[in-house]
Amino acid sequence: MATPDRFPLPQVTETTRKPEWLKVRLPHGEGYERVKSIVRRTKLSTVCEEARCPNIAECWGGGTATVMLMGEVCTRACRFCHVKVGAPPPLDPMEPIHLAQAVKEMDLEYIVVTSVNRDDRPDGGASHFASAIRELRQHSPKTIVEVLIPDFKGVERDLATVAEARPHVVAHNVETVERLTPTVRDRRAGYKQSLKVLEYLKQRPERLYTKSSIMVGLGETDAELEQTFKDLRAVGVDVLTLGQYLQPSQYHLRVERFVTPQQFEDYKKLAESYGFLYVASGPLVRSSYRAAEFFMKGLMERERLGLASNT
Repeated sequence: MATPDRFPLPQVTETTRKPEWLKVRLPHGEGYERVKSIVRRTKLSTVCEEARCPNIAECWGGGTATVMLMGEVCTRACRFCHVKVGAPPPLDPMEPIHLAQAVKEMDLEYIVVTSVNRDDRPDGGASHFASAIRELRQHSPKTIVEVLIPDFKGVERDLATVAEARPHVVAHNVETVERLTPTVRDRRAGYKQSLKVLEYLKQRPERLYTKSSIMVGLGETDAELEQTFKDLRAVGVDVLTLGQYLQPSQYHLRVERFVTPQQFEDYKKLAESYGFLYVASGPLVRSSYRAAEFFMKGLMERERLGLASNT
């Protein structure tokens, strides 16, 4: 984790204090409690809890969840992320099957599998991802599997390893606009590299649906956001999510602005004009977001019936 002397402490002002529209209800409900119980008993690491996601009640209560593979220590130090940074432990070879067993018990309709960066691994953990996908599809054939992957340093061999396991959706986040990428993300994560990753995955013979996400409120301009929409569509990204960046601790990047719900609606309409299949845009939207997942579920059902195609 970043140390206090690395970044200056931000000052809380009227522009950085959370507005009313970012307040959420406490998680509760039968579905939520059932998933929570299984998560605790199986010791699954969920991004829903790790990232303190504001939508945890909606997702867990509605049959979706986001889990994290390969431990809780990342080899990269992005300035927006609250995940621990350091030397990760060895991979658990049984993790993919344990994950699949837990997801089967939870009877999830949609599972998002993500991970920390594992630059310490020869393949960045791609084969571990692939094992998890295969186990999930075997144990829960009706569950839609989305993977939110690192960039694997842009190595096509490792990206192919994940694609060949055939997740239903593959996501990789650009996170922010090109100008801010060196400030927001780890130096090993490049804007153009992320676009190349998404383009390669879209052009694969598996014809996977692709997805990406942008945080706003970091100092980007509307023109820069529009250019990012264009860049993502140029490499064939199907689904886009846009949400408000929230500072996870005093040592992370400060919030430069809180985007209003109306501005999010305007961004949604602008992004849709470039041809995304679906755009989820709102203050509490995250890269794993139930509305987008519900859309993907419906799209795949129509495709199964021959009413849609992955273009």
